[in-house]
Amino acid sequence: MSRNNNIARARAHSNIAFVKYWGNLDDDLRLPANSSISMNLAALHTTTTVEWQADRKTDSLTINGARADKSALLRVRAHLDEIRRRLEVDCRARVDSYNNFPMGTGIASSASAFASLTLAAVSALGKRMDVRALSTLARLGSGSAARSVASGFVEWRSGDSHDTSCAETFAEADHWALVDVIAVVSRSHKRVGSSAGHQTAGSSVIQSARVDSAGARLLSVKQAILQRDFELFAKTVEEDSNLMHAVMMTSRPPLFYWQPLSLTVMESVRRWRATDGLQVCYTLDAGPNVHCICAAGDAERVVDRLKALSPEIEILRSRVGGGAVVLPADPPHRERRLRK
Repeated sequence: MSRNNNIARARAHSNIAFVKYWGNLDDDLRLPANSSISMNLAALHTTTTVEWQADRKTDSLTINGARADKSALLRVRAHLDEIRRRLEVDCRARVDSYNNFPMGTGIASSASAFASLTLAAVSALGKRMDVRALSTLARLGSGSAARSVASGFVEWRSGDSHDTSCAETFAEADHWALVDVIAVVSRSHKRVGSSAGHQTAGSSVIQSARVDSAGARLLSVKQAILQRDFELFAKTVEEDSNLMHAVMMTSRPPLFYWQPLSLTVMESVRRWRATDGLQVCYTLDAGPNVHCICAAGDAERVVDRLKALSPEIEILRSRVGGGAVVLPADPPHRERRLRK
């Protein structure tokens, strides 16, 4: 490979799911048990540089400037193996990845990480893929990474094969001025990751009911987004979040991601909407941190009220973001961390 075309740098945004992905039909292909809907988060992103080197003996990985631990390296290496196999290449890669938000805390860091890794790895090989194909490839590294490839408001169709389980935009980022105000109640890395949770989801007696009813919630949320109907949106998004965590809590072994402060935020958000008329609702991914989705005009009031709830709450906020993009190959000296 020539020196001029074996390196690429890409950026992808985290996403927050409104209809959740939890549980797989096929663990190897990460085919989800149900389709899902999400929005990308403009302010939260991962930037990844991939350099394929013909004389390299093994893949290497740094995260935020430090050598990655063995488990992270093995996961990235497995994904690079899939890319090598599917694109028919046999060289190893140097991978450098930077996140500007907390990892492993339920803010979908694996989604942005594997979306940016996939795009950078493919681009460094001089290949081009459309969003649909790229999303299927990113899905093999992390299911939710499929959604971070596309832009704005995204539907990830469950499909029944590798090629049919793909993500596509159904409304662009400027369609609806929503803001995700994230109440960070813990920055600790979760003890049980999402990949392990997906594998035990089927042990919950609630999972089959959640999956069977997911299609109706997806249609409801999609309609609410397209019509900018916040009342319908809030009701369905909170219900879907509660159902996913109910599955987690009743799996074997059970998973308890909520913390006391998580519940305080959730109950407060419902009260602010019901009694004060704020357009805000909550949803949580696999972690304790609460995503408070609100109309842009109410974002500052939501921030102020969250800060008043507890000094332990840190705030991140983001508008709707775009899709994964290729950046100039020469990285800056350092990536800027997201401001609180």
